[in-house]
Amino acid sequence: MRSTDDYLAALPADQRNALEVLRQRILAAVPGIEEHFGYGVPAFKYRGHPLVYMGASKRHCGLYGSVPQGFTDLLKGYAVTKGAIRFTPEKPLAAALVKALVKAKCAEIDVRWPARSSRPRR
Repeated sequence: MRSTDDYLAALPADQRNALEVLRQRILAAVPGIEEHFGYGVPAFKYRGHPLVYMGASKRHCGLYGSVPQGFTDLLKGYAVTKGAIRFTPEKPLAAALVKALVKAKCAEIDVRWPARSSRPRR
C-alpha cells in the first residue's frame, strides 16, 4: 500500500468509515495539516513535522503519536498508552476531542520548531 485511500479501501466498512471520519476531523482541526503515508499507515504532518498517525487492527482503530499532557480525563473510556489512543468504530473519538488533541500536538510542534521570521537579515 502506498496511499491513505488504498489503506482505507482494504479495511472492513465499519473501520474504514471510522477512520475516514477521523481523517476529516484531523484535516479540519488546523489549517496547513498535510497527509502522507508513513510506517505503513495513514499519517499527517504539520509544518513538515510528523503530527499523528491512524490505523486499524483486528479489534480496534487507533490514533498514534505521543498523547499530549492534560488529556487524561478526556480520554477516560479509551485504551490509552504513551503513544496511542485505541477506539472502536462503535465508540469513535468525538470531534471536539480530536480537534483539541490535534491543536495541542500542533502547539507542541510550534514550540519545538518555531516558525522563522520572514524579515530579511541585516
